[in-house]
Amino acid sequence: MARMEQLPEDWQRGLVIVAHPDDIEYGAAAAVARWTGQGKDIRYLLVTSGEAGIAGLPPAESGPLREAEEIAAAEIVGVEQVEFLGYPDGRIEESLRLRQDLARAIRRHRPELVVLSYFGDAWASGFANSADHRAVGRAGLDAVSDAGNEWIFPELADLPIWTARWAAVLGPAATHAVDVTDTVETAVKSLAAHARYLAALSPEPVADQARAVIEMTTAPQEGFPATHAVGFELYHFAG
Repeated sequence: MARMEQLPEDWQRGLVIVAHPDDIEYGAAAAVARWTGQGKDIRYLLVTSGEAGIAGLPPAESGPLREAEEIAAAEIVGVEQVEFLGYPDGRIEESLRLRQDLARAIRRHRPELVVLSYFGDAWASGFANSADHRAVGRAGLDAVSDAGNEWIFPELADLPIWTARWAAVLGPAATHAVDVTDTVETAVKSLAAHARYLAALSPEPVADQARAVIEMTTAPQEGFPATHAVGFELYHFAG
């Protein structure tokens, strides 16, 4: 069995880009808690406010609620800067506009590591990935390159170009892993901060839902020596 590599941690600034509130908390937040504990500066960028995510609750009410839950979840893992781009939940398109907006954010935040959600068509056989996840992940990966090119989006000329060293894509195609054994409990609390959202998903107590999800998403990675780990597919961009 080949040994899975440790995700590089010789960096200081990271930007996590996802489609919805709660996307980060379904696994990546355990790694974020580890990184902020190391003194790293991690920031969140959410393309939507998740306003279409709670059955029976109109978007005008759901959006602000879900933003507040995400900000609370971020604070638990040591993240202070959380931005929302305001794209329509459930209707994101993998467009040049989205790439430009994400490239702009990358230039502003100047991360060395960009973390993205999995953007494959399916999480596993028979389990389709959402259209929003696919669009944001693919556009985000392109935007890492776009942010370092002065000619692709001349509209961004007011911001200096920036090339991240890596993009790390959370999901089943992992090539690298992060040991999150010491931050599992923090990750559970972070996901549980999405209390109204989780309550709409299941009658099971929110704390129990959160624990079950985190136990699943931080399960041991094959070939990586850790009781709890989060896996990422790593892309290299700069030296």
